[in-house]
This record gives sequence, structure tokens and C-alpha cells, in this order.
Amino acid sequence: MMSSLRITLAQMDIFWENKAANFDYLKLVVGNVCAHEKPDIVVLPEMFSTGFSMHSHELAESFHGETISQLTAFAATFEVAIVGSFICREGEHYYNRAFFITPQESYYYNKHHLFRMGGEAQSFSPGEERVIVAYKQWQIMLLVCYDLRFPVWSRNRGCEYDLCIYVANWPASRIQVWDALLLARALENQTYVCGVNRVGIDGNDISYNGHSKLIDPRGKVLLQLDKNKACTEVVTIDKEPLLRFREKFPVWMDAD
Repeated sequence: MMSSLRITLAQMDIFWENKAANFDYLKLVVGNVCAHEKPDIVVLPEMFSTGFSMHSHELAESFHGETISQLTAFAATFEVAIVGSFICREGEHYYNRAFFITPQESYYYNKHHLFRMGGEAQSFSPGEERVIVAYKQWQIMLLVCYDLRFPVWSRNRGCEYDLCIYVANWPASRIQVWDALLLARALENQTYVCGVNRVGIDGNDISYNGHSKLIDPRGKVLLQLDKNKACTEVVTIDKEPLLRFREKFPVWMDAD
């Protein structure tokens, strides 16, 4: 059994609605990390290629468009899985779609909780299904930003997942909520939690300061990236301590 995963947290300053510039960053910076550090997974922020834009009709692509094609090629080149989200069009619907792309397969999750205060529901449709990806003997749940506020949606029923990944554009003005809820999700679900947020100022003059991190099921922060800095770092997580902890302290068996 694969007992460990090496995860790269890629905390980006996203170029507003500029896919080409954001892909250049991915290829240069993240490509360098993949070439030298050999991670199993790279996690990008929410809407990594555009920023948190409500211009869904102008920026959307199909799931087989340029963005996913380039990510698939990147995954194949570096033999790595890539996680993030982008603006996707499917028929008459537009989604804030998270992806998990490996060299062999692609999975996606449509953001369920749309950010009411930002008008996201006027530009996107909500997803209706949770998604758990099987990858290297790990079960990994995909969630997006505002989903973090809703514990029922992320409930780890019967320890069905081992790692929960949140990709986000979470503003600096509410970063203490981000910190608190990532910790809560790890503790209450007895799971590893990875949250990757952006930095910089977007096209709506909203400021972001990162705080990307990975937390273990006991609530220990294994990695936290620098505030207000675009950077990438790699952390290794192990599955066997997680399984031992769940066996020794099985609070999940008494869940509602």
C-alpha cells in the first residue's frame, strides 16, 4: 500500500482574467518544483487561470478545452496529479469546476456552495454531487472555497476519505475564518486537510494573503506558507499514522 503522498502547495498571485500568464507561471515555477521535488500532487488555488471572476460567459471552456488539455499534458510530463478549479461550460450551464487530473485519468467536482455575497449564483450553477477520488491508495475529497463553511457537506462518513483538499480565493479580511475552519474540518473528520489560497489583489480590488496550509488529523499544522507571498512548498503526509489514530480514537463511530 502507498503509505505516503508528497504534495506541493502552489500559492499563486493570479493574473486577472489572463490565462496565458497564469499558465506561464504554472509551467515555469510549478514545473521547476515538479522536476526537482517529484511530488505526487500539485494543488493550485481556485480559478487559478482567471482569478475569481464572474465573467463566466466570456471565460468559460469545455472540460475538453485548452485549460484541461494543457493540464493533462503537464501531468503526463511530470507524472503528477494536478488539483485546482476553472470556469467550465457544459451545455447551457457554467460551473466553478474543481479538477483532479492524473497522467491517466481526469475527475471533476462542481462547487456546491456558491458565494452569495459575491454574486456567484448569478454567473454559475451549483454542483449537486460530492466527489471522492481514489489515487495511489488514498481517498481524496475535492471541495472549493465557500464549501469550507458548511461542515455537513464535507462530513467524512465512515472515514470514506483520507485527505480533503480545499482550493480557494479567500480574502485577507476573513482569513481568521479560513484558519479556524480548516482546523475544524481536520479535527471533526479525522483527516488530513489541505487548503490552498491565492495572494495578491484581484480585478475587483479584493486583497488575498494566502495562509495555504496542510493540517494533520490531530490538528497539527504540518506546513503553512508565508503570508502575502507567491511560493510553492512540498510536504509529505503518511497514511499509516492516520489509520492508527482512527483505530485508537474512533470518534467517527459515534458520529450523527
